[in-house]
Amino acid sequence: MKRASFLRPAVDGLMTLALLFLMGYQLWGEAAHEWVGAGMFVLWIAHHLLNRGWHRGLFRGRYSPLRAAQTLVNLLLLLAVLAQIYSGIVLSRHVFSFLPITGGAALARRLHILGAFWGFVLMSLHLGLHWGALLGMARKKAGLSPSPGRAVLCRIVGAAVALWGLLAFFRRDLPSYLFLRSEFVFLDYGEPAVWFYRDYLAIMGLFLLLGYYGSKALRALASPSPKLTQTDGGR
Repeated sequence: MKRASFLRPAVDGLMTLALLFLMGYQLWGEAAHEWVGAGMFVLWIAHHLLNRGWHRGLFRGRYSPLRAAQTLVNLLLLLAVLAQIYSGIVLSRHVFSFLPITGGAALARRLHILGAFWGFVLMSLHLGLHWGALLGMARKKAGLSPSPGRAVLCRIVGAAVALWGLLAFFRRDLPSYLFLRSEFVFLDYGEPAVWFYRDYLAIMGLFLLLGYYGSKALRALASPSPKLTQTDGGR
């Protein structure tokens, strides 16, 4: 039990780092991209093994609005990952080059673009939907009590990150890749890694915050209003 509680955040953290690494294809080269992609696949399997209880409970219990949203995001993320696995193997020139695969590169290239960018957005939303629980665990381990001043500061920083992320989302033309309006991704090989990851971390932060505040809204939607509860009690 203790080992699982340590491994889960470790695997999730490595997956997040691997995802950011993979988005910067032009910064690290084709071979590194493929090997990290293969490692991401191993981490993805480990993530599902460590969270196998979620699979067992998939058809059990009541589905609240939040649980339904989490399940939908997870299933869409699964499709994105499967697209990446298939397309990555077909397009591979290093890790899976020994496989006798011929043809299918045009379809695989489209799937790779869709899987990469939808996977990035969906994984960020997935993190956001669980962000409240992650923050709670982090506060508990750090021994921090709720602080109004810290909460205000976090909201200001979050708003700044989200605004930058929104601007970077359009500046880097992510809608074109998400909806396959372009079959080729623009890669700036001369761009400093700091600038690239500044933007992509902000975009991740944007969707993480959308997931986080969306989860709060869905949780509130499922909770009865105090006024209704009081009226029912009076009856």
